[in-house]
Amino acid sequence: MSTRIDSLSSVYDRQIAAWLIACAATIFGMILLGGITRLTDSGLSMVDWKPIAGIIPPFTQADWQEMFLKYQQFPEYQKTNFDMTLEEFKPIFMYEYLHRMLGRFIGILFVIPFLFFFISKRIRPGLTPKLLLLLSLGASQGLLGWYMVQSGLVDNPHVSQYRLTAHLGLAVFIYGIIFWTVMDLVSLPKYRLPPLKNFSYAITAMIFLMILSGGLVAGTRAGIPYPTWPLMGDSFIPPGLYNLEPFWLSAFEDMLTIQFNHRIFAYIISISVVIFAFITLRAKLAPPFRIAIFSFLGILGLQVTLGISTLIFYIPIPIAAAHQICAVALLSASLYVSHCFKNSI
Repeated sequence: MSTRIDSLSSVYDRQIAAWLIACAATIFGMILLGGITRLTDSGLSMVDWKPIAGIIPPFTQADWQEMFLKYQQFPEYQKTNFDMTLEEFKPIFMYEYLHRMLGRFIGILFVIPFLFFFISKRIRPGLTPKLLLLLSLGASQGLLGWYMVQSGLVDNPHVSQYRLTAHLGLAVFIYGIIFWTVMDLVSLPKYRLPPLKNFSYAITAMIFLMILSGGLVAGTRAGIPYPTWPLMGDSFIPPGLYNLEPFWLSAFEDMLTIQFNHRIFAYIISISVVIFAFITLRAKLAPPFRIAIFSFLGILGLQVTLGISTLIFYIPIPIAAAHQICAVALLSASLYVSHCFKNSI
């Protein structure tokens, strides 16, 4: 009887893991679409928030004209896009519309299976509180998205970098919790590893902080003033850092300081990962985990290349969007490695 119950629990865990993988993959796509929406300046094209009625897109020319007239009443059109035509408005509206629709889809994708698993008592003990936390964070993310958009519908037609960073950070945080939960549910192999668990955790935390730093770069357009590398202008450490009063405000509002800090984050993480990988690879590792470490290094190399390319080619949308989503891939690799160290033997 006990064996049968254990077998059923294992089947249920795999079902829940498959559901959560689908949620994580969709959130991964959502982060990419959100980056494209930001890079195309599409986020302020929908000037109202209608969770139910907003599902229906414009179909007729009259519908489009109505949406365009609403947009024309707000500062982004009046101060920045005053010469925009209806045909130019349609693509940016659709980016934001698809972004919001994908958010609704993620909500449905999470809520309906969760209710099924909960009612059918397939959720293992201790997991329900975590899933309820994810549900509340997901609802908060939707509200935070609209709160971010509202900040750009005032006199200054740019969203607050604080709200944008919070919106991005919460999306990545939710993704990370789901990713970690999936690894807890599936039977990953356990490896004999050197005692570097805390080092792996520290690298994961730094990568998350770097993503937040990237949110500040995006929110303030801090990548524009110094499109050079490795120097910023004529020097590695440019003059004028931390010039605001109080000085710490520069880390959040001064474009020069924000870009410099993002670069320093990248250097620290790159050096840390290389040192971590070097120490780990010196140990006798199982071939699959050795491949995981080399993959981690490969994703890091790709991310650094994309970051430099985004800068020196003046923020081309495909490269900049790839840079944003590669950061999430790098975090995923770091989470996997950290989880392996957590369960090492």
